[in-house]
Amino acid sequence: MTFFPSRGASPGQFVLPSPQQASESFRPLLLDPALPDHAGALAAVRDSALVREVHDRIVEQVEELVRCLAPGEYRTAAALARAVADTIGGRPDAYGTWVWYPWSGRLVHVLPEAEFRLVRSDRNRDKITRAQQRSLFGRRIGVVGLSVGSSAALTCAMEGVGGSFRLADFDRLSLSNLNRLRAGVHELGLEKTLLCARRMYELDPYLDIELHRGGLTEDSIGDFFAVEGGGLDILIEECDTPWVKVAAREHARRLGVPVLMDTNDRGLLDVERFDTEPARALFHGLIGDTTSEELRELDGAGTIRLLLRMVDEQRLSPAMIDALPRVGRTLSSWPQLASGVMLGAALATDTARRILLGEPVPSGRYCVDLDVLVPAPSGSPSDRTAAQPVGAGPGAAG
Repeated sequence: MTFFPSRGASPGQFVLPSPQQASESFRPLLLDPALPDHAGALAAVRDSALVREVHDRIVEQVEELVRCLAPGEYRTAAALARAVADTIGGRPDAYGTWVWYPWSGRLVHVLPEAEFRLVRSDRNRDKITRAQQRSLFGRRIGVVGLSVGSSAALTCAMEGVGGSFRLADFDRLSLSNLNRLRAGVHELGLEKTLLCARRMYELDPYLDIELHRGGLTEDSIGDFFAVEGGGLDILIEECDTPWVKVAAREHARRLGVPVLMDTNDRGLLDVERFDTEPARALFHGLIGDTTSEELRELDGAGTIRLLLRMVDEQRLSPAMIDALPRVGRTLSSWPQLASGVMLGAALATDTARRILLGEPVPSGRYCVDLDVLVPAPSGSPSDRTAAQPVGAGPGAAG
């Protein structure tokens, strides 16, 4: 028996976890104190030694709520206090949801789901309307590869692009990952899936996150794309394994799922609209008719050659072109920078949002090359090595 219920389940069978279970968890426990079973579980958590911090700022959250619902209406402290009291109903401790995060020991009091989401996304208006925001919260996003992909998943969650997520990665956090992942040294060795899910749940405890902790394999890829209970609405693919990259697109094309990929170099974003182009060639035809079946025994050199075809070597930055042949010899892996990862997360999130809202986003390759958009002074060393524009210029589709 798990010590916390799955989303939507009753905590009537709640059992306090061991310290090890708590430290290995990734999903918070949501408790409505107005429900008897939930109130009992909340009391058990409060009375245990597993709660290290209690955060109860519910009154301030309700103040934000009433102001969001009626901007400019509550001009005096007394009027605002009356509105807060009417909303809470005289018992602040019994209003809303108490969220327990087992891995940190934090117990946090937040607004009910609809009100929480309304306030948390209020500053998105009207770049995203409330109707659009509700639509986005109803979508499921798949993310494969949680080095670069973790930033995209977190940015999507922060912006409210998706309310459900499937995350896949087999790897654990290492020290060299800290040049681009949002994590701390106390989290070294933690599975990247757990790390990403925890960060997302700390932004929004009402998310629905499913983990594929072994990454995508022949045995698990079907479950990742499963349509029972709702399939993926979009896929963000950021892994390094050719078989996974091709197999994921084969599944996405068959199911009509659009795919985004940030190459983390020159701000290059890949868009493949398999939802509107069901016969579209994978990787814009750059790998020909290559199938995942043909990639089972690919060696290291073959992997590099295929990856270069996938990303179109001519479009890479000079630094990346120079680095790739040296991977495994003078470089431990290909170079990636935090600034490029964050830029890619922004590009993927913005594009995913527009696709999910039905805006016209065509397939292609799009470049936001900061070396071109923010050029060095003419004649400087940086200017002589800067990358050149892609295609017809910055932002051009391939």
